[in-house]
Amino acid sequence: MKFSAAFGAALAASSVNAAALQPRHYTFPAITGTSDWSSVRQTVNYQSNAGLSDVSSDQIRCYTSGTKSASSTTSVAAGGSVSFKASPNIFHQGPLQFYMAKVPAGKTAKDWDGSGQVWFKIYAEKASVSGGQLSWASLNQGTVSVTIPRNTPSGDYLLRIEHIALHQASQVNGAQFYISCAQITVTGGGSGSPGPLVSFPGAYKNTDPGIKVNIYSGATSYTPPGPAVWSG
Repeated sequence: MKFSAAFGAALAASSVNAAALQPRHYTFPAITGTSDWSSVRQTVNYQSNAGLSDVSSDQIRCYTSGTKSASSTTSVAAGGSVSFKASPNIFHQGPLQFYMAKVPAGKTAKDWDGSGQVWFKIYAEKASVSGGQLSWASLNQGTVSVTIPRNTPSGDYLLRIEHIALHQASQVNGAQFYISCAQITVTGGGSGSPGPLVSFPGAYKNTDPGIKVNIYSGATSYTPPGPAVWSG
């Protein structure tokens, strides 16, 4: 069978274009100054990078299987910043959110599963609206950061990063959640009372307007799911 150079070039170009159109998924495997999955709990998608769509699943908490924890805990000063690495870069439009949960007495960040009404939000990324379409500045970012509120009480915490990909969110269960939990110890903290407190699962419904939404047509504003941000 003869194989022309022109046909070969066309096939190669087609393959490149097809690859470019493939959805790209991502994880958040590390925080500032750590190696992958050392202070961040290894997620179930650490190989596939696929997002989670079921907000009623226990995996919506830290995207781990069971009580799997990381090997170390990283100290962070209250008022300081923590950066998460995205691997690869964030590929879809949607908001970043960060939550924290204080480890109860008798537990450590390494052996606590984060269950219960214990999570408070410390950051929600705002959307931009133009021509009826929503967009977020986190798109294509390889590193994203959050500040630990200055009045956060000292102690062990789980720090949860969540990016909600909304490119297919016009249908129920179309939103994709990319989640990781880092194990941190807050030092030099204050006497704040973080809240309101929510649980995962429980904080979200798959029909929440920040989860089931068409970001491409007729949007005038965006309200992210979950509680109000505690600023400390």
